[in-house]
Amino acid sequence: MILLVHGDREYLREPGEELQTDLGIVQIPEDAAPGDVLESHLGEEFRVRHLRGPDLFNHLERTGAPMLPRDVGLVLGETGIAAGDRVLDAGTGTGVLATYMGRVGADVLTYERNSDFAEVARENVALGGVAENVTVQTGDLTDEIGELSGFDALTLDTEDASAVVARADELLVPGGFLAVYSPFVEATRDVVETAREGLSDVRAVETVQRELDVDSRGTRPSTGPVGHSGYLVFARNG
Repeated sequence: MILLVHGDREYLREPGEELQTDLGIVQIPEDAAPGDVLESHLGEEFRVRHLRGPDLFNHLERTGAPMLPRDVGLVLGETGIAAGDRVLDAGTGTGVLATYMGRVGADVLTYERNSDFAEVARENVALGGVAENVTVQTGDLTDEIGELSGFDALTLDTEDASAVVARADELLVPGGFLAVYSPFVEATRDVVETAREGLSDVRAVETVQRELDVDSRGTRPSTGPVGHSGYLVFARNG
């Protein structure tokens, strides 16, 4: 898949397809490559971009509120998830986090209870080009914990995350990392208290990002809403 960009508009298409917009019709060649400029029949120019992680966040079909790229970045940076790692994930949702982890080369097994959500996630994983190393399992992880082990990282975005955290030491290799996302303080506290019983290096952070206004007068923090997105808990096994 590639992106066709015109100003602030973006269109996700496959090479060889036809794009129809009010700016004209664009015939996309099979060999369209990033950096190419394609012209519609009305003379409007569209630039070709390679599909990157943030583009996937913007264009994947959504089944709820996906984890924001900045939170995904914290998970990857704090856990060091990398190529060859085995990752166990639960609360797949749209599949944004699983797709990002797959794109850095990790082998991901992710659980989603809602069968409709799971099917959308599989389509998104395929769109992200990581269907070979991301497996979307329909079901509840808590029902299968006893059969799973040997993971380098455990990532959770579920209401009952504490129930999984309580057995994280069984799921993770020595030194393996836990990362739990929650939009609520109460759930975050439960996860922290549970993690302290069997894991080490437990800490919780709030993720906040504030944009800057840059204009001819100068640069200052935006007076718009503070960019709070949620809470993350990190811990380590052993």
